[in-house]
Amino acid sequence: MLKIYDTTLRDGTQGEGISFSVADKIRIAERLDEFGVDYIEGGWPGSNPRDMAFFAGIKTTKLRHARIAAFGSTRRAGVKAEEDGQLKLLIDAETPVVTIFGKTWLMHVTEVIRTTAEENLAMIRDSVRFLVSNGREVIYDAEHFFDGYFDNPDYALSTLAAAVEGGAVNLTLCDTNGGRLPEEVREATAAVRARFPDTPVGIHAHNDSGLGVAVSLAAVAAGASLIQGTMNGYGERVGNANLTTILPNLFLKMGRDAACKANLAGLRELSLFVDELANLRPDPKAPFVGRSAFTHKGGTHADATKKVAHSYQHIDPTLVGNAQRFIISDMAGRSSLLLKAKELGVEVDRDSDAARKVIDQVKDLEFRGFEFEAADGSLRLLLAKSLGQAKDHFEFEGYRVIVERRAKEDSVVAEATVKLKVNGEPVYTVAECSGPVGALDKALRLAIERIYPEIRDVQLRDYKVRILESNTGANSRTRVLIESSDGQSTWGTVGVSDNIIDASWQAIRDSVEFKLLASGSR
Repeated sequence: MLKIYDTTLRDGTQGEGISFSVADKIRIAERLDEFGVDYIEGGWPGSNPRDMAFFAGIKTTKLRHARIAAFGSTRRAGVKAEEDGQLKLLIDAETPVVTIFGKTWLMHVTEVIRTTAEENLAMIRDSVRFLVSNGREVIYDAEHFFDGYFDNPDYALSTLAAAVEGGAVNLTLCDTNGGRLPEEVREATAAVRARFPDTPVGIHAHNDSGLGVAVSLAAVAAGASLIQGTMNGYGERVGNANLTTILPNLFLKMGRDAACKANLAGLRELSLFVDELANLRPDPKAPFVGRSAFTHKGGTHADATKKVAHSYQHIDPTLVGNAQRFIISDMAGRSSLLLKAKELGVEVDRDSDAARKVIDQVKDLEFRGFEFEAADGSLRLLLAKSLGQAKDHFEFEGYRVIVERRAKEDSVVAEATVKLKVNGEPVYTVAECSGPVGALDKALRLAIERIYPEIRDVQLRDYKVRILESNTGANSRTRVLIESSDGQSTWGTVGVSDNIIDASWQAIRDSVEFKLLASGSR
């Protein structure tokens, strides 16, 4: 059975823009444990106060399966292991597992840490032995193993031998620079397994060549039984090997087993959870767990997938907690529309005039610059209006926006006026905000929230502008995409116009109308 080693909380946090609080790290550790990860690397004791606080806090956290690992390096050259301050901190962390790295590449030994080949072997052996004598399970990370192996295989293997002599329970081979090809990793891993048949081997890969997942799987094929990686591929430079891609491939494609295999259906949820705590937008194109991973746009694909799911899907998306999606565009046919409508909770007769009308409308709107891939709210409204299911909650009469630059206050203020009729009664509202879009949004809410109080829950979460015809300069056609949320669900709406304010108004109005439609307001 394979062992899964997560290093999101240590190696993952070295990625640009990644920062977790102590509370975040503990929450992630709990979720990783719940998922069935075998090892969770918590950080490097002594490198920063946050890691020390994590190790102190995780001691009182009840984990059901995972073992916490502290990370560090071998002793310094010329210093006894028991006198090395960094090794003492690893002991003080009181984790059951300690992972230490040492130099494999002779060039690093002589040029970077500037010691002898013999002293480096002693550093590895002494450090592992010291930690083992203090009751720790020691995983040895052979830094730059593959670079070292292909430069000087005899010396690279001798560094592993030193770790085994010290009592390491696992030899993890690191593609630290992320530059090796899968066949190279397979060859070197097989050589290590042949040399050390009684010691399990692991793999730790980086993604600098875009091959982090591939080399990890190659190592497993060659006999590696411990796989290190990070959730969502977080890590230094372009990231570490991505566990959300590695795990489904191991379990569903290679037939391998691990403790977390039984929980694979929770993988997308776990991926989203970690992204949320990292304050990062999930990658929609991430394999297996991304929102677009099982999304179909072309009419032919959609029709075939409806008939035989695996005709255009390599796995059942539910196996990783994902779902099949269909999106409507000017490439859409009737099958795409029917499938998308069903996804949105609307039943459409395949041969109805309404189906033909919506398809024609979508194709015309997309030709004019509209896009519904990220605007399910606008598409749902379009379907409702075509099927006669949409109520006119208010009658729009007009709006006006004024932007004023105030020199004395050194500020900009936007004022929006909205004229509507609600239940036949004229409503005239004025609102101010720092920007015209915010002012329009506030004015519309003020106009209708007395009759439709549920609108108070809606918040604009994201606002994107795309210039569609840049060759026409300031007169370019503009597309605005708005993402809104009521705290329970999220939806997108779209507007297109030669005027950015009017495009924004269309998207804002659709957002409000979708909420009223979805809440069943009368």
